[in-house]
Amino acid sequence: MKRIVFEIDGDRLVGDLHLPKGAGPHPALVIVGPMTSVKEQVTGTYAAALATRGFAALSLDHRHFGESEGTPRQYEFYKHKIEDLRAALDVLADQPEVDALRIGAVGICLGAGYLAHAIKDRPDVKAFVAIAGYYRDAEDIKATAPGDFARKFDQGRQSRKRYEAAGVVKMIPAVALDRDAAMTMESTYDYYARRAAHPNYINEFAVMSREHFISFDVQSAAPEVAAPFLMVHGSNALNPDWADKFFGAVRSPKSRASIRSKGQTDIYDDPQIIKRATSLAAGFFDQHL
Repeated sequence: MKRIVFEIDGDRLVGDLHLPKGAGPHPALVIVGPMTSVKEQVTGTYAAALATRGFAALSLDHRHFGESEGTPRQYEFYKHKIEDLRAALDVLADQPEVDALRIGAVGICLGAGYLAHAIKDRPDVKAFVAIAGYYRDAEDIKATAPGDFARKFDQGRQSRKRYEAAGVVKMIPAVALDRDAAMTMESTYDYYARRAAHPNYINEFAVMSREHFISFDVQSAAPEVAAPFLMVHGSNALNPDWADKFFGAVRSPKSRASIRSKGQTDIYDDPQIIKRATSLAAGFFDQHL
């Protein structure tokens, strides 16, 4: 594994480049994961697995998280995440172990949405795989729970104003079962607080994130996906209906494959699910890179 360090807008970003055996240059992938996660969790697990299949795979700490810089901390801001990915793709292509003409991308959970926006005008990205994507439909969220949508937006806006005025960052847990948190499902808590607990992962979420996160829409990126696209999803992964809608709107060459899971988070670390998902991804990339 090779440590990758680069800067964007004055902030240092840190990533792990998982390398296959042999001198290379290798086909390469950027791996992007769920909200609040760090490179030692989902993305590191998938990057390591894909490296055994011959791909140089980069897992990254985005700005505001993990070992990367950026203030405020624990700030889930989609514009920064998309900018980080675009810069990371350039850095990845410059590595001597990487074949810059054979670059692909893997998004897991919300990482699929960030990638869809980041690569829509990047012809250097030759193929895109989404695994258990969280294909947020902002209009559907707003229509289903308008009061909650407005409340969270206002919470985020007020928190941002307080930060700008006084430098104070209001935090809530990233995962919790007994209070307001960014994620409140038992399975999500079990993953982040127990199974994937790591010193680089801080169980906090800047409330000001909600101003932007609540309205972040993944569906709008679907018609602009230009690379060949593989959707790997299952009936127990997040929001299968949103996955169907996103897939239907993609205009590039596309295909689908199914994975079985108990829910969403076992897709992050169950060895048999990872084996199937990375086998599907590797076969797709072998075709298109």
